[in-house]
Amino acid sequence: MKFSDGNWHVPEHLHLLNPVEVFDARDEGDSLLILAPTTPQPDRANQINAKLLRLRFFSPMEGVIGVRFEHFRGGLDKGPHFELYPDAAFKPEISIGEKAAELKSGNLTVRVSTAEGWRIDFLRDGKVISGSDYKAAGHCTDKSDNDQTYMFERLDLGVGTKVYGLGERFTDFVKNGQMVDIWNRDGGANTDQAYKNIPFFLTNRGWGLFVNDPGRVEFEIGSEKVSKATFSVPGEALEYYFIDGPDPKSVIDRYTQLTGRPALPKQWSFGLWLTTSFTTEYDENTVTGFLDGMAERNIPLHVFHFDCFWMRGLHWCDFEWDPETFPDPEAMLARYKERGLHICVWINPYIAQESRLFDEGKENGYLIKREDGSVWQWDMWQPGQAVVDFTNPEACDWYAGYLKGLVGQGVDCFKTDFGERIPTDVAYHDGSDPETMHNYYTFLYNKVVFDALEESKGKGEAVLFARSATTGGQQFPVHWGGDCYSDYDSMAETLRSGLSLGLCGFGYWSHDIGGFEATAAADVYKRWCAFGLMSSHSRLHGSKSYRVPWLYDDEAVDVLRFFVNLKCTLMPTLYASAVEAPKTGLPMMRPMMLEFPEDRACDPLDRQYMLGDRLMVAPVLDQSGDVEFYLPKGRWTHLLSGDEVEGGSWRVESHGFMSMPLYVRPNSIMVFGANDQRPDYDYADGATYALYALEDGKTAEAVVYAEGGAIEQSVSVLRSGNKLAVSVADAARPWKLLLTNVVSIEGAGEGVTISESAEGVVLEGKGNTEITL
Repeated sequence: MKFSDGNWHVPEHLHLLNPVEVFDARDEGDSLLILAPTTPQPDRANQINAKLLRLRFFSPMEGVIGVRFEHFRGGLDKGPHFELYPDAAFKPEISIGEKAAELKSGNLTVRVSTAEGWRIDFLRDGKVISGSDYKAAGHCTDKSDNDQTYMFERLDLGVGTKVYGLGERFTDFVKNGQMVDIWNRDGGANTDQAYKNIPFFLTNRGWGLFVNDPGRVEFEIGSEKVSKATFSVPGEALEYYFIDGPDPKSVIDRYTQLTGRPALPKQWSFGLWLTTSFTTEYDENTVTGFLDGMAERNIPLHVFHFDCFWMRGLHWCDFEWDPETFPDPEAMLARYKERGLHICVWINPYIAQESRLFDEGKENGYLIKREDGSVWQWDMWQPGQAVVDFTNPEACDWYAGYLKGLVGQGVDCFKTDFGERIPTDVAYHDGSDPETMHNYYTFLYNKVVFDALEESKGKGEAVLFARSATTGGQQFPVHWGGDCYSDYDSMAETLRSGLSLGLCGFGYWSHDIGGFEATAAADVYKRWCAFGLMSSHSRLHGSKSYRVPWLYDDEAVDVLRFFVNLKCTLMPTLYASAVEAPKTGLPMMRPMMLEFPEDRACDPLDRQYMLGDRLMVAPVLDQSGDVEFYLPKGRWTHLLSGDEVEGGSWRVESHGFMSMPLYVRPNSIMVFGANDQRPDYDYADGATYALYALEDGKTAEAVVYAEGGAIEQSVSVLRSGNKLAVSVADAARPWKLLLTNVVSIEGAGEGVTISESAEGVVLEGKGNTEITL
């Protein structure tokens, strides 16, 4: 929302109150309280009829400063509230002087001028990195909208500051110049609307901002005042957290410490998922035909997903298999599981009037009601559709009970679709404010499903495939990108949306390979297969047509098989990056600016990414096969060809369907597993540790993890001149080290065997050793 008309004026329908000076500054032990009048107070007479704004500064953990900015404090707080996880033991330092009052949290300080004028500064190690000056913050009354009130703040961006995040957004990756409305919508994957709206942004300067409000938050990122980030909420109070890094990775670390870390998905979930698609005709014979077709073509498949019509039409959700198409679901699922498959089924939080659940929900008060006590209904999506009220604990248990019944039949995970079209003209069981619940509803919905899986399958076993989200939703992975089109434009839109979401602490993300709407041309499908298998999670899914590769052309079969095999082989490396998300909040798919924050050329890049910290991926987004991408400085190696190139510049390459730009970062070890058929196996057994472009004086390291994140093996290599010192954690376990682009070596330690391959020199041994190049 804009609170100005150009630089000098305020719109006539808006009345603003701005803090002008500090009337009082108080040290309240764990917080700094500032009382700020909206007119100067030279004497006591001016205190009559004065208007006062109140700011409380506090610190929930080191490096994070919270600001509570209020006008009237007497309103009802109906909730809901984000679940936050502050460090209760941390205490900030507070000082109040003649010129300024300060609160210090680690290297981050907020300073409020107490001498003259109004000014707030945020400082890192004594240097100002952002702030708010006279008339930047305030209270607004909109006289054209029944005197609706707002609280707002404008923070300085500074020269060269780029803003990212704010959820899974399909608009430009850099948010400068955009107005972003934090309001979940089912608007597809090619508009300014989003399924996953997160009131958090990150900057390339190593600081971020989180607005602690589950309701509608509006951001003007350099779009009202071009050097400011404006954010506002309706009502009489605004709470936000200024988060310092000082680098972007550390900002995400602190943000997810505060709002929740992602759970670690099961290894099997990283394999290939195939679905029935949405409105296609299917039964057990159809599904079995897909499975047989994949097996006959030697394409590994790991998860099969039944979309909406596993239930009868017009009955969603009743959690009953359609008896005409699936007369014996338990036996069917048992047969599929004998093939080594995991099973996913589609669900949503909506209850059609013809569902067997409708009368149960109505009678027991499990459905969201109108203010008059009747069940809220409409005919959108399903006839007479109602919505489960997850603020009612009994409704949560009721809904979860049906899910547990499906788990008992053989279902392993749930695609939690929808959760965005949540009404606001309603009354919730717990009295929550319906405007605020609109966005927050998805958190409750996905948490109920996630918890039901953990309760029925065991802790650490839950896997979702979720579409909607808000802050905290990152704790319930995996998430996918919604209803995209089947063309190159949509591939690009999809990628930048996933990169934006990852910068909000969502560690794992997927998308519909081949596109959802319409049917892709064969070349688009093949390029999307490569992109999809080089993503965190990989699912073939569509709307009105199937996504099995032989329906496109014969080459599509080969392309899909190749990249599934490649992903399975790369799983030791990919899983190592997956394990980071529960520890640091870092996503598997990382924008270049996250891994190379000092390289300004990386700031705007949104058509390439790092998969983990050592593999650069640039999907081909053009029918010609040409792709333009940037490599930071250093000697990069193409994963498939072994070609070495010097970075620090842009490159244009042309790739066939069995290739794409996949470049290994200098000074890296990639771990290749011995199994190209499954994502879940003993990664350390028979693994090859491939060393790439190790520079003199540098160390390359790799850690191999077992299911759940326990360390199984670690290998490090230090280069000193022509010497390589190899260190391993488990001296009893054999290792295999590939030295890429090395023709021969002079010698190695005792017990090490040496052989040559097309990729370089292979050494095998046990324990620590030294190698002479």
